[in-house]
Amino acid sequence: MPTRPPEEDPLASDIPTDHSPDHVGIPAPRPTEADCPALPAVGLHRFNEADPGAAEEALLACCGSHRWALRLTAHRPYPDLESLLAAASEASYDLRPSDLAEALADESWMPQPLLGMRAPGSQAAHTALRAAHAAYESRFGHVFVVSLFGIEPEEMLDTVLTSIRTRLTNEPDEERLVAAEELRRIALHRLEHLVASSSSA
Repeated sequence: MPTRPPEEDPLASDIPTDHSPDHVGIPAPRPTEADCPALPAVGLHRFNEADPGAAEEALLACCGSHRWALRLTAHRPYPDLESLLAAASEASYDLRPSDLAEALADESWMPQPLLGMRAPGSQAAHTALRAAHAAYESRFGHVFVVSLFGIEPEEMLDTVLTSIRTRLTNEPDEERLVAAEELRRIALHRLEHLVASSSSA
C-alpha cells in the first residue's frame, strides 16, 4: 500500500507559537485505529485564526474531501467545539458521490497497516483479517473504513473482521451509505483531536 511522506504541522507557520506548555504546534498525523478520545477544545481560537490554506490542509487530515475541508474553512469562526462538530457533521451528510470517492481514496494513503492489523490476535486471525480486507476492496473498489472509537484494543481485530464480513453482504449502493457514515464518525473524532491538540490563544 502506498504511503505519504511525513507531514509537517500545517498550521505551524501561520500562527506564532512558543515553547511553553500552552503553546504547541498542531500535529496533523492520522490518529490511531481507535480514532481519538474526546478532549477539551483548547485550540479553537488558533484554528479560527489560521490562514485559509493552512486550515484546509489541517482539515484534510480529518477527511480527505476537499469540498468538506473548504466548506468548514469558509464558515469560520466557530464559537465553540460543538458548533464546529455540528458543521462538520452537516458537511459530511452533504458529500456528493465524487466527494465520498475522494475521501475514501484518501484513506488508502494512510501511513499505517490495514485497519485492525496492529491489534492483538492470533496469526490465523490476522491472516483472516487480511483476506477479508482484500475481499472487501475487490468487491467495493475502496478500502474498508469503520470507526473504532471506544473499542478496547483486544476487541479491535474481532470487531473489524466481523464488520467487514457483515458489510461484504451489502449491495454497493448500500455500502456507500454505510462507509459515508463511518467516515463522518471518524472525521468528527479526528477533528476533535486536531482542535484539542492546537494551542490556545
